[in-house]
Amino acid sequence: MTGGGDELAEVFRRESGRCTATLIRVLGDVDLAEDAVAEAFAIAADVWPQTGLPPNPGAWITTTARNRAIDRLRRESSRTDRYVAAHRLHETDMDASSNPYRDELHELDQLVDVVPDDQLRLMFLCCHPALATDAQVALTLRLLGGLETPDIAAAFVVPEATMAQRIVRAKRKLRDNHAPYRVPAAAELPDRLHAVLVAISLVFTAGHTAPSGESLVRVDLSDEAIRLGRVLVELMPDELEAVGLLALMLLTDARRETRLDEHGRMVRLADQDRSRWDRQRIDEGHRLVRACLRRNQPGMFQIQAAIAAVHTDAPTADATAWDQIVALYDQLYALRPDAVVATNRAVAIGELHGPHDALLALDLVDGDAVESYQPYHAARAGVLARCGRTADAVAAFDRALALTDNPVERRFLEDERARLV
Repeated sequence: MTGGGDELAEVFRRESGRCTATLIRVLGDVDLAEDAVAEAFAIAADVWPQTGLPPNPGAWITTTARNRAIDRLRRESSRTDRYVAAHRLHETDMDASSNPYRDELHELDQLVDVVPDDQLRLMFLCCHPALATDAQVALTLRLLGGLETPDIAAAFVVPEATMAQRIVRAKRKLRDNHAPYRVPAAAELPDRLHAVLVAISLVFTAGHTAPSGESLVRVDLSDEAIRLGRVLVELMPDELEAVGLLALMLLTDARRETRLDEHGRMVRLADQDRSRWDRQRIDEGHRLVRACLRRNQPGMFQIQAAIAAVHTDAPTADATAWDQIVALYDQLYALRPDAVVATNRAVAIGELHGPHDALLALDLVDGDAVESYQPYHAARAGVLARCGRTADAVAAFDRALALTDNPVERRFLEDERARLV
């Protein structure tokens, strides 16, 4: 198999979350599902170079993982919960009327009716109320978003070791509470919705600007996040924050093709060729934003979508209504007063009122909260450069570069820094 390693890595990025979600559904055991899928990919690494890539790699991985899980369950069949999981795996081959686990299988069937998508269903399961919100989102990103622990830690701006401990504790708590068997009823879904929305948005963010790897974007993650957003809106059409998130992702993704030039260099928003933006996605995003505005129940994702709509509404960068964007960021900061929003708000203030006002806004951001937040240091570097404080700008660029793992983003920052020295 030519380039087998690259093809396997691509299949892993695209299919591991989906395969794991399917196995967790039928096994009711997070660790067992993860182990089985990992073992299936290890087998694929040995087999596919000789046999070639199968027609449906995801189905091959799921079937192989399922068979490995059955083998393991047989070896550990003295445990009651393993009996249950084994019967779940064989449920399609059993007569429901004679199945001693029919109540549990009926419960699973009810969940399929409530949330028909495997990955979205497991998101709701991972967002169990027994877990803290950060743990819910982190576990979802690890199991279903296909993100590695360092990337999740970067998304939360915490040390990798801290995030690894959170994920381990979350899986242990789910297991100890038998949470994988606890199916959320339809009435319970709204209570878990916020964490699911945050998880989907972080999957999209990781696709929009990949925290690691050779590419600026990971299209598989962006597309999967948008797909999940669509399924969620179809499932819960009256949840305006779900609609807002879908609009935000569509409006942001509409710029995908213009974010790199012909040499693979990153292009800032102001310099992008707006004629190449995806008008179909922009029009759909605008329709969703207008639908939210008519309901007048603003939330975090709806406001972010409105900001994106203002950007995409401007025919040129100079025509951007920065007063509207600053007002929206003020509203967003009132709902979510964190370093991410504060940094973006400061950049918008700089566009409206000039770099000195932007620097004042950045100086008000909690220093501890942004110590490891690369966009803050990159934004500060740009503002300092505009203020004529070259040495300080270079130091800020150095800090941003130290926090940057993506090579495309690194090259952009290096070019910006080089213009100052």
